[in-house]
Amino acid sequence: SAKDIFHDTVRHGLEKEGWTITDDPLYIRLKGVQMYIDLGAEKVIGAEKNGQKIAVEIKSFAGTSALTEFHEALGQYLNYQQALEEQEPIRELFLAIPVDTYDEFFTIPFVYEAVLRHHLKLIVYDSESEVIAQWKK
Repeated sequence: SAKDIFHDTVRHGLEKEGWTITDDPLYIRLKGVQMYIDLGAEKVIGAEKNGQKIAVEIKSFAGTSALTEFHEALGQYLNYQQALEEQEPIRELFLAIPVDTYDEFFTIPFVYEAVLRHHLKLIVYDSESEVIAQWKK
């Protein structure tokens, strides 16, 4: 499987924020299908026993058409969400996107409304400094 070009960038950004990468990739097998989500990570909050868990699908939006990539990313997100709800309902799913894509493409009204309608949770990452710029829930 070809890892996304910004896979390590997002991984490093999460690690800088104290997340422990538990699965790379996160494997889900459910009802006759197999899926690989780019990263599984968990963060232990304080002294709690049950840490917050997330799954992250990483996209570069480096292709020729941002809209085509968005169609694919949204389809994957919805399928992964469905699988996680059944298999690991406590794990929150995020779509990781570059900061310039967020600023230039995700502000387009149609895209912005699609994000709201489908309740996409976003991690906006800076690929140069390898940090998470924003969490959007």
